[in-house]
Amino acid sequence: MLRLTWVQPEDLLGHELRQAEQEGRATSAVAARWRRAGGPEAPLHAGASALPVSPYLRLLAEDLLDELADLPGTTADTEPTDLARIRALCPDWPSGTATGGYRPPDEARLEAAWLGRAVGCLLGKPVEKLPLEGIRRLAGATGNWPLDTWFTARGVPPELLEAYPWNRRSAGTSLAENIDGMPEDDDLNYPLLNLLLLGRHGRSFTTADVARLWLEELPAGRTFTAERIAYRNLLCGIEPPRTARHRNPFREWIGALIRADVHGWTNPGDPAAAAEQAHRDATLTHTANGVYAAMFTAAAIASAATGAHDVHHCLRTGLAVVPPGSRLARAVRHAVRLARDTEDFDTVVDRLHAAHRTCHWVHAVPNTALIAAALTHADGDFTASVCRAVSGGWDTDSNGATAGSIAGLLAGRPGALPDRWTTPLKNRLTTSVGDFNGIGFDTLAQITHREAHRS
Repeated sequence: MLRLTWVQPEDLLGHELRQAEQEGRATSAVAARWRRAGGPEAPLHAGASALPVSPYLRLLAEDLLDELADLPGTTADTEPTDLARIRALCPDWPSGTATGGYRPPDEARLEAAWLGRAVGCLLGKPVEKLPLEGIRRLAGATGNWPLDTWFTARGVPPELLEAYPWNRRSAGTSLAENIDGMPEDDDLNYPLLNLLLLGRHGRSFTTADVARLWLEELPAGRTFTAERIAYRNLLCGIEPPRTARHRNPFREWIGALIRADVHGWTNPGDPAAAAEQAHRDATLTHTANGVYAAMFTAAAIASAATGAHDVHHCLRTGLAVVPPGSRLARAVRHAVRLARDTEDFDTVVDRLHAAHRTCHWVHAVPNTALIAAALTHADGDFTASVCRAVSGGWDTDSNGATAGSIAGLLAGRPGALPDRWTTPLKNRLTTSVGDFNGIGFDTLAQITHREAHRS
C-alpha cells in the first residue's frame, strides 16, 4: 500500500490545527468536530500515518482545512508576508551594498562554504528525527559527547540502537565507517537548483521562475513538507503565492531556510538584496516566519561572505531584515541571549526545547533559534558550530548545514576546515538535480563565484 507522505488530507489536518493556533486563529470548534468524527492526530515524526482513513474522513479533512484557512488570525499585522510590509516593520533594514575595506569572496571562501554546508548536513543525517535524549546517548556511548566528530555505530550497545535507531535512509551513507563522498540530500539539492535559477534568469528572477524551474528540474519525490504541497498545488493549476497557502500546514517550517544560502553567497556585503532574493524564492512555499527564516539566513550569509565581520555581527544583520515583533525574531533574540550567558551548551538546548515544546521538530522558529544559539556559543568556530547545531536536535541535518555554511565562510578557505570533516567527502556530491551529479565542491565554488560577480 502506498501512503504518499506530506499530502494526505487526514494527515495535514492535525498539523494545520497547530499552525492555525500559532497564528491566533480560534481552532477549538474545528478540532472538536475532527475528534468527534474519529479523526487521527497528525503523525509525530513521519510524513504519513500508517493506515488510510475512510472516504468520509478524508472529505471531512479537506473541508476542515479550507474552513481553517478562512478563520481570522491575530498575527497578520506583526507578521506579514508582503515584502513592503516586512520592510516597513524593520527599522534597521540594511541600506545596501557595503563600502570600505571589503572584498567580494574569492573561490576559496565559497568552496569552504559549500564544504561547510555538506559537512554539517552529513553530520546530522544519521540522527535526524531522533529525540534529544537519543542523540546524546548514541554519541556518548562511543565517547563522542560533547559531539566533536562523526557518529558511528561501532561500540554502540545493540539495545541502545534498538531504542534509538539511526535514520533509515541515511545510516548507510552518513556514519563514520561508511561515508564515501557526499550523498544526496535536499539541503544540497536546493542550493544547486538556485545556481540553475540564477544562471537562467539572473538576480531579477521571479517566484514564477522558481516554480517553472522546479517543475523542469526537481523530481517530485525529492520534495518534502511545504515544498511537496507547493509542487502539488502547481500541478493543480494554483499559482504563486497561493501555492504557499492552499492546504499547506507546513508554510512556516524550515524548507525555505535551507534554500537561502546561494542568495547570500551571491550578494556579498548586500544583505538587503540577499533577503529580497530569498523572499522571492521563499514565497513559492512559505508565509510569515517561514519566509523570515530564509531572509534572516540569506542576510547573515551575505554579511559573512565579505570576510569582514564576526559571527555576532552577521546574526545581528540577519535580524535586521526580520520584523522585530515576530515569533522568529523573538526566538532568535532569546536564543542568542541564552548562548551568550550560559557556559554549558546542553543547558542552552534544554531551555530552547522547553521554550518551543509546542512546535513541530521541523518548524522554522525553533530551528532558526537553535542555529543562532549554536553559532553564538561557538563564537564562529567551525567544528563547534556544526557540532552544537546538530547536538541540539530537531532538524539536525538542516541545522548543521546552515551553521556549517556560515562557519565555513568565516573560516575563509577549505584548508581552515579540519581534515576529519572534509577528507571523507572526497570532493564529490551525489544529486538528482540537473547535470550536477558527481560534481566537486571546488567546481561549485567556481560557478557560485561567477554568479556572485555577474552584473
